[in-house]
Amino acid sequence: MEHLQTQGISLPKLGLGTFRMQGDACRAAVESALGLGYRHIDTAEMYGNEEAIGAAIAAAKIPRKDIHVTTKVWNENLAPEAIQRAFDASLKKLRLDQVDLYLVHWPAPNMNLPKIFETLMRLKQEGRTRAIGVANFNIALLKTVIEDIQAPIACNQVEYHVMLDQARLRRYLTEKSIPLVAYCPLTQGRAAADPVLAAIGRKHNASAAQVALKWLLDQDGVAAIPKASRAESQQANLDATRVNLDDADRKAIAALPKDKRCVNPGFAPAWD
Repeated sequence: MEHLQTQGISLPKLGLGTFRMQGDACRAAVESALGLGYRHIDTAEMYGNEEAIGAAIAAAKIPRKDIHVTTKVWNENLAPEAIQRAFDASLKKLRLDQVDLYLVHWPAPNMNLPKIFETLMRLKQEGRTRAIGVANFNIALLKTVIEDIQAPIACNQVEYHVMLDQARLRRYLTEKSIPLVAYCPLTQGRAAADPVLAAIGRKHNASAAQVALKWLLDQDGVAAIPKASRAESQQANLDATRVNLDDADRKAIAALPKDKRCVNPGFAPAWD
């Protein structure tokens, strides 16, 4: 598995997303993924599944240093004291002394970014999270965090896939040597039904979803965290790393419409 090096951590390019996984089903999915060789697990306080993930990690008996765990603070908890409480609760549920990456899950109106990152940087200095970062930040917000506050951001986690253009955001992140972690990398199932991707897949004895995933993983500075609860899907995503796309494939994918946003809640920032 390829890794991205960022702010002192080594981030596997392919991880397991766990949004909407709950309870025993979530625990079984994470145990399955770890058994297959996944070493990057993504969760959040809002997902309500940190306890299940903590149980799965404990049961796996894999050395802690070999598993990358990301969790996130919800946008209603961005005051310093609330961040501290949320972080403590997440660590307890995950049964960990330290997470690898702690993200602001979504920006919030009227948030105090200097205070937020003062708190996050203190958690990092204390060794309770190895790195800090953001999710769903647009370029304007990133500039404040990176250029004004000068916070050591390890990634920006955003929606990114074959049907959504993120070229401007990627350029900015690349200039700053900050990885993009792509959620919804399979467009919530839409990629699997796309005839262009399916045709490329037939050429390589792969599925349309594997083509979509490999297109992301081939990009420098990009990681992807597809949600997959079934072992067969988890293995298919791992197998996508072996697909070899050529220039003709990439040209066909570039020609797909790039305006499909799957996740756009009312509290989202103004997208670039």
